[in-house]
Amino acid sequence: MGRPPGLSVRLKLTLSYAGFLMGAGLLLVAAVWVFVLRDLQVVSSRPGDFTPIQAIILRSYIPATAAVLAFLLVFGLAGGWILAGRMLAPLDRITDAARRASSGSLSHRIRMPGRADEFRELADTFDMMLARIEAHVAEQRRFAANASHELRTPLAISQALLDVARTDPDHDPDELVDRLHTVNTRAIALTEALLVLGRADRRSFTREHIDLSLVAEEAVETLLPLAEARGVTLDADGDVAPAHGSATLLLLLATNLVQNAIVHNLAEGGGVWVRTGAGPGTVVLTVENTGERLTPQVVSTLTEPFQRGTERVRGDHAGVGLGLAIVDSVARAHDGTLTLVPRPAGGLRATVELPAA
Repeated sequence: MGRPPGLSVRLKLTLSYAGFLMGAGLLLVAAVWVFVLRDLQVVSSRPGDFTPIQAIILRSYIPATAAVLAFLLVFGLAGGWILAGRMLAPLDRITDAARRASSGSLSHRIRMPGRADEFRELADTFDMMLARIEAHVAEQRRFAANASHELRTPLAISQALLDVARTDPDHDPDELVDRLHTVNTRAIALTEALLVLGRADRRSFTREHIDLSLVAEEAVETLLPLAEARGVTLDADGDVAPAHGSATLLLLLATNLVQNAIVHNLAEGGGVWVRTGAGPGTVVLTVENTGERLTPQVVSTLTEPFQRGTERVRGDHAGVGLGLAIVDSVARAHDGTLTLVPRPAGGLRATVELPAA
């Protein structure tokens, strides 16, 4: 925004230093003059006349006072300019970093040395803000690139199927319809997942009192047929866990966690354990499953959008790669956290902590 030119902060501080020094000098001179006259206790013979002693004092004191005040003015201006420059030097570095950030350079950091003070605290806060913004921008770029790829894939498959059907008159139309239906269903699921993710990030939902244990129980009952079909034992238990939030989003959170635990499990003899509980000021939902061993590096990327962990996906129900990303987004939208920890014996433990109602 355009602003009219004004005095710099350094010049303002310099004038303030010099003005304060001159004011203090004038007060000191006035005090000395008053006390000198009082202590001498001289009285002129006529009002307005000066005694010889007074005349001597005036001739010697006033020029010296003027010289001292002139020196104080010059000293205050020069010293104030130097001191203001030294004091504002950290602010110049912060301003330079802000200009670089406004031009798109988010990798620059101030890294101001020295002991802690207000300027260095501001610089450290600015560095942390730049780091978070840089990570967020990088995540959004990856998300946009992956979303574009994921949305383009079903469209490209549909186009290829239609091209084949158009060039091959003997192609079975029922098979074409079935394959197009499958591709279209996946595209709809991906689009709905993206909408849910955006809705959770904006926190545009109505909050109400919810028992998280009942939400987890409903998710388990819904996915029980899937667990039986894949030979996975599903065990649910827990205490009452009163929370405050969106029933739809929290049900989606629990469903995604349980479905992720069922799908990414052992080929045979797998198990999933769903537990809820209440702690001091928080409610907890824990979903634990067997599976292959995971490294902390792999687990740390599972909440990123479209990070499926292809080695853990087998066959159907591979999802669109947004399950845990949605869980993490819904948890943060409810002022909670999602913690993923690899189990020593293999598999994953997902823990969601939300504020208690």
